[in-house]
Amino acid sequence: MDRIYLVTGAAGHLGSVVTRQLIEKGETVRTLVLPGEKYIPQEAQTFYGDVRNKESLKQCFESIEKQELIVIHCAGIVSIASKIDPVVYEVNVTGTKNVVDLCIEHHAKKLIYVSSVHAIPEEPHGSMISETKDFNPDKVLGGYAKSKAEATSYVLRAAKQGLNACVVHPSGIIGPYDYGRGHLTMLIIDYCKRRLTAGVDGGYDFVDVRDVASGIIAACDKGVAGECYILSNKYFKVKEILSFLHEITKGHEIKTFLPSWFVKITAPLAELYYKILKRPPLFTSYSIYTLNSNAFFSNKKAAIELGYATRDIRETISDTIDWLKAQGRI
Repeated sequence: MDRIYLVTGAAGHLGSVVTRQLIEKGETVRTLVLPGEKYIPQEAQTFYGDVRNKESLKQCFESIEKQELIVIHCAGIVSIASKIDPVVYEVNVTGTKNVVDLCIEHHAKKLIYVSSVHAIPEEPHGSMISETKDFNPDKVLGGYAKSKAEATSYVLRAAKQGLNACVVHPSGIIGPYDYGRGHLTMLIIDYCKRRLTAGVDGGYDFVDVRDVASGIIAACDKGVAGECYILSNKYFKVKEILSFLHEITKGHEIKTFLPSWFVKITAPLAELYYKILKRPPLFTSYSIYTLNSNAFFSNKKAAIELGYATRDIRETISDTIDWLKAQGRI
């Protein structure tokens, strides 16, 4: 039976790459984007709506006829803000509930929900973090993490009740095709424009957006209902990422690294400064916490069950720089 793929948040970084890969595979794709969004693949059938408004989403699920509908729910807001933003909750939680409910009402063949590793309760340092079925907002820190934990729990409850849905948990996404201002994209831009003169202690698991997209598409066929899959890469210190940037661009070398205690004190001022500039902050109190948390994630389950694989982070950084140059952004 023929398939139609519906990708929500298709104008975002990950959603656009998922859409791109599906089109390259010759699939029929519908995209859900906000009114006024740009950079939407022309080969896809575009629908405009807001996941917070269930009524605005119904058209995406209609006129399927005898085709199978595969829904990839990428729409969401990633936030490192210290204060809880009600919009983050509305999009990430209410929006996900609306998509899940419509999948049930319209008998979608499958739902792939893009959660986050932030939704998974942190293990003690030295422990490897793997998949869990226990998602509780009270067990994670930060408004973003809490919103993803609550939404993930809702998806898994629907799966228990018969919805063919599985969950993927990407780690820190980096890579080309980010038309917005993702935090890692802005880090690369600031470095290349010599606005970045110092780094911070800590690190995280960073993964190529193209690898995550491939893992999501693999889950459409191989993902088991009610199961979760971590789509991570490996842990890198911030110092390593900046060293790779220096190595690839032959640009300036970052030699100053601010201790965590100092950054924690100045983080509120940095958030205010970037808010005045109307730019996403490079660091906040929450991001400093994250960079010093346990970020060792196992993608073994995804590798075995989905055939998930990752590329070298140097390739990711190099391709991102080339793409940003082609876009005239650096």
